[in-house]
Amino acid sequence: MSGQGDPGSTRGTGNRLAGETSPYLRQHQDNPVDWYPWGEEAFSRAILEDKPILLSIGYSACHWCHVMAHESFEDPDTAKVMNDLFVCVKVDREERPDVDAVYMEAVLAMSGNGGWPMTVFITPDGRPFFGGTYFPPEPRHGLPSFVQLLQAVDEAWRERRGEILGQADQLSDAILSRTQTGGPSPGEISADLLERAYGMLREQFDPEWGGFGRAPKFPQTSMLELLLRAHAHNGSADTLQMVTTSLDAMASGGIYDHLGGGFARYSVDRVWLVPHFEKMLYDQAALARVYLHAWQVTGEERYLQVLTETIDYVLRELRQPDGGFSSAEDADSEGEEGKFYVWRPEEIDAVLGDAAPAAWEWYGVTKAGNFEGSNILHRPVRGDLLRPQHIEDARQRLFDA
Repeated sequence: MSGQGDPGSTRGTGNRLAGETSPYLRQHQDNPVDWYPWGEEAFSRAILEDKPILLSIGYSACHWCHVMAHESFEDPDTAKVMNDLFVCVKVDREERPDVDAVYMEAVLAMSGNGGWPMTVFITPDGRPFFGGTYFPPEPRHGLPSFVQLLQAVDEAWRERRGEILGQADQLSDAILSRTQTGGPSPGEISADLLERAYGMLREQFDPEWGGFGRAPKFPQTSMLELLLRAHAHNGSADTLQMVTTSLDAMASGGIYDHLGGGFARYSVDRVWLVPHFEKMLYDQAALARVYLHAWQVTGEERYLQVLTETIDYVLRELRQPDGGFSSAEDADSEGEEGKFYVWRPEEIDAVLGDAAPAAWEWYGVTKAGNFEGSNILHRPVRGDLLRPQHIEDARQRLFDA
């Protein structure tokens, strides 16, 4: 592990992240990568050694963050390349959302796609010039290997410095203009502006499966809240239908935890079946609110059930004994993505015995499964969420198992 540019360091075992308070940063304290936390020390070293900074941003519940860490950051050969060519900085997006937001703007501008882990190469004064998200250990699906990327960026930094700095200037100016634009003047939002917003939402709406766009799909609660407000204002049945179609599809799909309540962060498919399994506190708050408002507008008990189960999940699993709440629940359990949430048919049979066939039918369980040979529980009959007593009994037994 490189110690260049750090005279007088008093680190013991582990790298500079060992003394951090962030659980995500501490997950990387034993990496062979010479990680710095975000701060002046890292930038000073980059200036001193004339090296670009490799900025890696993630969070503790992120499955692909764990994957890239295992494949690359824990690998001594990859770590040596990182340490030799860059000053490496780790950021927890939940601890520094300001840093995350700025560099996410940059990655979106450069690649058109964003997500985590976020991988950004920046100048010693903090200007981004190249970035992306996950990079594999070997070339795959049109992506270079992570080491190939590191070597290419290093070559560009050494041999095409002027081009890189020019690109960094342009990108920084564009981000600055977007983030520092003054807000609108105080006043009424015009009916014409609202109608144009509704029109854009109608164009993006998926009339079959709800939500907006195709895949991956996020709940987009702010859009659903806007549509609910529009319905309250103008009584439009079409507007309300967009909301109920979305809420029914989400609560029937695998993005919703049918045993323990609460929602996963997003669905990797159009039909809300296969989730990205981590659960975020802020998503639970936003979704509980939109289901509450939908219940108030429609009086449908299924929305009250989803609301209640979501709040129960937060209070049971995320509330901490000493006050406050955990920000997220990890996607991985026992080293596997989603293992806690998926079921093999024989596991259900072992728990429920004679009651298993009814549970199979209610939760869409098959021998073939719908996720890597196992089953993500869901409701095949969309919107049919109010459980009869025998299904409620089965749900409780599965939850307790």
